[in-house]
Amino acid sequence: MKAGRATGLLALLGIFALAIGGCTAIAADAVNATSESVADAINSRNVKAHAVRSIKTLTVNRVAVMPLVEAPAGGDALAPGAAEAVTAELYSQVALAGGWNVVPQQEVDAALQKMPPTTVANLDENALKLAHEVSVDGVIYGTVERYKERVGMDYSAASPASVTFALKFVDLKSKEVVWTAKFAKSQAALSENIFDLANFVQRSGRWVRAHEIAQEGVREAVANLHGDLNLQKNVKRFETGTYGELKSGQQRYNTGPQGIY
Repeated sequence: MKAGRATGLLALLGIFALAIGGCTAIAADAVNATSESVADAINSRNVKAHAVRSIKTLTVNRVAVMPLVEAPAGGDALAPGAAEAVTAELYSQVALAGGWNVVPQQEVDAALQKMPPTTVANLDENALKLAHEVSVDGVIYGTVERYKERVGMDYSAASPASVTFALKFVDLKSKEVVWTAKFAKSQAALSENIFDLANFVQRSGRWVRAHEIAQEGVREAVANLHGDLNLQKNVKRFETGTYGELKSGQQRYNTGPQGIY
């Protein structure tokens, strides 16, 4: 009798375990699906880039970075030094990326002195003129449309920093813009955007400055362009630095694809 009861109990436990196992599997699938969705959101990029098919056929050995120009959008004035700050970061990241020779910024500035002042209206034209003047395969250039500094402190900002810029890469040989990128980001509180958890943790929950957002965008954009081009090896790679260090030429450099300093 006891044996019969024990057998029945074991059978019931087996059925219960199977039921629980099925529910657990369903729950696990749901959790995994949600985790994947969250991961996709966290890892999403704020740079929207587009490259023409012919970019894969280009051989790029030498590039120049033309200073970005201010093009305020929506009537909002840019914070002082906006274009200079994003340009400095762009030059630094392009030099760091390696695989191409980067024209020194002093040489670019000297060439621009021979040309009409660069504006939004003649931006593309001046980029091609600069490419001729400094003998490069292509020029990276663009506009800064929004550069708003945060209002407040690290952990109590009344208004967040916000940055928007657009970049282009023009190929001298074809005279065609073969790549474009647009970056736009305003920092949001974690309560407003739970998918920004990665940045929240990385920044220790603080409100960042505009140049930190710009650095993130420039890094993403340069990495995207760098991956689309055919590049050479063993060229100078510069370490990144502050805008002041860039202008004073204090960056160190070394050769090789690993960028060891």
